Amino acid sequence: IFIRGSSSAAPPVLPVLKYTRRPPVQQRSTATAHKKSIMAAALRSLQKLGSLGVAATTLSYNKPSACGQRRRFEGKTIVITGGGGTFGRVGARYFAERGAKVVLVDVNRAALDQIHEDGVTTCACDVRDPAQVQAVVDACGRIDLLWNNAGYQGAMKPLLDYPGDDFQRVMDINVVGAFQVLQACAKNMAAHGGGAIVQTGSVAGLRGTPTMGAYVASKAAIHGLTMTASKDLAPHNIRVNTVMPALIGPSSGFMWKRQNELHAASGSPYFDRDPAVVAAKKIGGVPLKRLGEVEEVVEAVAFLLSDESAYITGTSLVVAGGMA
Repeated sequence: IFIRGSSSAAPPVLPVLKYTRRPPVQQRSTATAHKKSIMAAALRSLQKLGSLGVAATTLSYNKPSACGQRRRFEGKTIVITGGGGTFGRVGARYFAERGAKVVLVDVNRAALDQIHEDGVTTCACDVRDPAQVQAVVDACGRIDLLWNNAGYQGAMKPLLDYPGDDFQRVMDINVVGAFQVLQACAKNMAAHGGGAIVQTGSVAGLRGTPTMGAYVASKAAIHGLTMTASKDLAPHNIRVNTVMPALIGPSSGFMWKRQNELHAASGSPYFDRDPAVVAAKKIGGVPLKRLGEVEEVVEAVAFLLSDESAYITGTSLVVAGGMA
C-alpha cells in the first residue's frame, strides 16, 4: 500500500509487520492472537489516516494483452539499415506484422527487390554517403524507431596479414556509416519529441575474436558510441541501446558456413583447418550448446525499441547463449 499524505500534520506511525519462521504447533494460538492484534492496530491507523483526508492507493501492474502485443508498434515508423541481410528481412516482417511502417535500407538494390511485405518500403542507400542517408531520412517524415544494423564483416586474417584497405572499408561502413545514420535519425526524432534506437554490435567487440581485427574494433566502437549517444540524446527523449549477438544460425545458412570456412583457411593457430571442427568447437563453447536463431535477435531488438524498456538506455543486450 502506498500512502500519499495531504495534511501538514505528522502522519501516525504504522506498526511494522515482520515475517518470522512458522512457530511450533503449541505456539500458534498465541502467535495468531498476536497477529490479529497487530492487524487491528494497522486497521485503526489506516482509519485514522482516512479521517485526516489521506488516501491509500494500491499500485498494480497491468500486463499488455496478447492483442496489444501483436500490434505494439502500431502507428510507428521504423528505419532498418542492412535491410537486405537476414536480420533486416526478418526484422522488417516482424515489425510490419506488429503495425509499424517499415523503411528498409540497404546498398544492395537487388536484395531489396526480393522483399515483398505489406507495410515495408525499400530504399537503396549507401550509409557511407551522408547525402544519401539524409535523403532517406527526409523521405520518411517522422521517424520513431531506428535499428542501425548495416555492417560489413571484413576479411578474416591474422593481424600481421590483415589488408589495410579492407580495415578502412570496415570502419567506413560499420562506424562512420553507423554514426551518420544515427545522427541523421536522431535529429529527426529530436524534432518530433523523441524515439528509440538500437545499434547492432557483437560479442566479438567484447571478446576480441582472432583474425577479425577490423570487425572487432568496429563493434567495440559501436558499444562506446551507444553509451555516449544515450547520454547526449536523453535530454531529447531518445533512448539508445545495443544488441550484441554471437553465433547466430541457422547451421545451414551461408554466413555461418562461410565464416567457418574462412576461419579454417586463415592459418590462425586458434582455428582447426577443418571447417566442421571449427563449427563444432564454437558451439561447444556456448553454455547453451546451440546456435541462436535470427528471431531471437529480432525479439531482443523489439524489446529494446518498445515501451516495455522505457527506462533502459545506454546498455548492451547480449544475445549469445551465455557467451560473454
